[in-house]
Amino acid sequence: MSDDINLWTSAEHAQRYLAVAYQIPRRQEGEASLLECVPAATRRILDLGSGEGRLAGLLLDRLPEATAVVLDFSDEMLGRLHARFDADPRVSVCAHDLSTPLPDLGRFDAVVSSFAIHHLLDLRKRALYEEAHARLTPDGVFLNLEHVASATPALHVWFLAALGLTPEEDDPSNKLAPVETQLQWLGEIGFTDVDCHWKWRELALLAGVRS
Repeated sequence: MSDDINLWTSAEHAQRYLAVAYQIPRRQEGEASLLECVPAATRRILDLGSGEGRLAGLLLDRLPEATAVVLDFSDEMLGRLHARFDADPRVSVCAHDLSTPLPDLGRFDAVVSSFAIHHLLDLRKRALYEEAHARLTPDGVFLNLEHVASATPALHVWFLAALGLTPEEDDPSNKLAPVETQLQWLGEIGFTDVDCHWKWRELALLAGVRS
């Protein structure tokens, strides 16, 4: 598998994902855990790799007085974001590829992501975490509901089977990193209260707070 493969520029690839995205086992558990971690006082949210806007929608339903900036680079996803949010003055849609440094969008009370950052190389993942930290207000939260690496190849095959996939059908765009490695990065960057708040096989909620 080539490290630089990223199929998400393809509309067909994005459409195939969206056709099964809400069938991912236990996904709603992870989303519920993320929502629990967002302080009620949150007023400005940055969603990294927003896809069709599912997570941003859940957050704004929970926090109707908040605003959100949603980022994605896929034309397919951007089209869906505009269709979903253009009539909502609380939401700004921004075209941006997470493989490049984040633009200056100001400060946020929460920076969130859902099943997006694992498409980046590890060096870029860590750099993005640093950029997220820099954009948070004091006591702001970083919450990444993520696809992470299994501890062994056999456990990875077990996870794929739970999705109804064979190893041959695995997404070559995935660049998975272990939970422990990513939590270590967050601590080194300066996040506090770093933890994995929820996990099921290769799905995990990674979290930290900017002090």
